[in-house]
Amino acid sequence: MRRDGAVVFYGDDFTGSVDALLQFARRGWTGRLFTGLPDAAVLGRAADEVDVVGVAGISRSLSPDEMDAELRPVFAAFSALEPAIVQYKACSTADSAPHVGSLGHVIELAREAFGERPVPMLFAQPDFGRYTMFGQHFAAEQGTVYRLDRQPTMSHHPSTPMTEADLAVHLGRQTDLPIGAIPLVAYDDLEPLLRGAPEAALVLDALTDEHLVSIGAAVTALPAPVFAIGSGGLSHGIAAANPRSGPAIPVSTPSTGPVLVVSGSRSAQTRRQADAAAGAGWLVRPLPLDDAGVAAALPDLLAALGSGRGVVLTSDDADADADATSAGGRPVLEAIAEAAASVISTVARDAAARRVIVCGGDTSSRVTRLLGVESLSIAANPWDNVVLLRAHAADPAIDGLELLLKGGQVGADTLFTDVAALG
Repeated sequence: MRRDGAVVFYGDDFTGSVDALLQFARRGWTGRLFTGLPDAAVLGRAADEVDVVGVAGISRSLSPDEMDAELRPVFAAFSALEPAIVQYKACSTADSAPHVGSLGHVIELAREAFGERPVPMLFAQPDFGRYTMFGQHFAAEQGTVYRLDRQPTMSHHPSTPMTEADLAVHLGRQTDLPIGAIPLVAYDDLEPLLRGAPEAALVLDALTDEHLVSIGAAVTALPAPVFAIGSGGLSHGIAAANPRSGPAIPVSTPSTGPVLVVSGSRSAQTRRQADAAAGAGWLVRPLPLDDAGVAAALPDLLAALGSGRGVVLTSDDADADADATSAGGRPVLEAIAEAAASVISTVARDAAARRVIVCGGDTSSRVTRLLGVESLSIAANPWDNVVLLRAHAADPAIDGLELLLKGGQVGADTLFTDVAALG
């Protein structure tokens, strides 16, 4: 990657990685998203061919020791590409804790790989209802903007409950390194502040898209390589400050037929979407978590899809705590992903559906890898931050499958039926 302004990113889950790819593509950047770190030759060719290369990862669900094994090879590979900017794509609600998905530990690893310079951190994403002001983070839910520690979903998140809205304090609990903040009122002189700050990382405010662009311009002006942590808002800001002339994103695809939804999400919004689909006549059932249950359920699922009826398989009634195990003795999170991948694979081989929605960031990450998907490209962006992806895989049954990887809180209540109505 030798061209000026080239960017690479690692996403701490698959849904966030897709959002970053979308934000760049909207501003004319060509890109490619890998589902794991490819070998150096493949990564290098992709980096020479497109403006932005991403690696979708799973670090949001890993312990610090597990993050070492996941991230050190990625950061080393990125460093060898000599990019202008390396983005660690984090969730717009700063999902992290000292014991899981630690962003503090990410900062420590980045300093080893890219140098001991201040790390800009931007979690705001106004088009998704995420805002930061004077370091305090806010997130919308059902049309109401809450302080992060009072947002109904994030304040009760099963693995990373948010008890602190001051992001510098929240992230400071994850590292011994000093974490600071730069308020919006100082943005007239932002780049020098980012360059010369004594802190290891700096939380940045944003309330509007214009603020994102100001941050993107300041980050771009820093000496390469810049390592930054942020949501799709950071991707937006970098790309919008440096727009390119790539192709427009289609709003639909020629695919027709019913939609299969598999969910590992415990979000109330995903449950509302499942309930809306049931009200529209879809078959909605719990996802079986063992091989025998999957085998027993498949005839009804295939029959429903064969008749043109959409299917939703939920798992929000399962105990998905990190230490919970299924009846078969496997961790529940693994059992959910394996069962979901088994259903998708069978449905794809039967050609019963070619458009699949996977709900939940961690579930999306695991399912996509279990399916053998090697990389993803954007097939369509019908509205907002909803993205249909095209899977690229060696298995012909999976290759070309359209996937929508949905974060728990993403989408209107009618999302599933809206996607089905696309064609």
